[in-house]
Amino acid sequence: MLSPQSPWYAWDGWNARLFLAINHAGDNPVWNNAARLGTALGDHHLLPVYMGLALTLAMRWQRVLPVRSVLVYTWANLLLFLAIYGVLKPWANFPRPLSVFGPHAVHVLGDPKFVHSFPSGHAAFAAVLAASFAFSLPRPWGALLWVFALWVCWARIAVGAHFPADVIGGALVGLLCALAAHWLVTFWVRGGKSA
Repeated sequence: MLSPQSPWYAWDGWNARLFLAINHAGDNPVWNNAARLGTALGDHHLLPVYMGLALTLAMRWQRVLPVRSVLVYTWANLLLFLAIYGVLKPWANFPRPLSVFGPHAVHVLGDPKFVHSFPSGHAAFAAVLAASFAFSLPRPWGALLWVFALWVCWARIAVGAHFPADVIGGALVGLLCALAAHWLVTFWVRGGKSA
């Protein structure tokens, strides 16, 4: 059964301790703005923007980014929204750090959130972006996408929205969705060639 006190989530208290250490590590304009920007860029509401950029790049420079990768990204996001918002968040319904520690102990940047902590949708969305495109793009660009995913994961803790287990769980769900999408697109492409 899913519980915030389960060993897989609580990590013998380290989940909470790591959250407080990261969340309280900085409170200055550079730190705060980097956390806000990472959160803003990892928001799934930007999916149409990222999809449009990917399609434009794939149509214009297919050697840089194959159209197949855009298909993977599309499928991965469909799977992600079903997994995160259709199943995991409602099912787990874990409290957010603000609910656990109270406003006096959490450095909150942005809107305060109290429920549906596990898994982090932002971390999952960033991981899907990285896993869908990183292996198709030239190596420096692919590495930059993984750095972006890590930045979003850090930002969600820094703004006080998620525990470390939430962002790790979200990133893993995102990676699994991208892997499943790779398999689906490969199966679909092979099926089309054999027909």
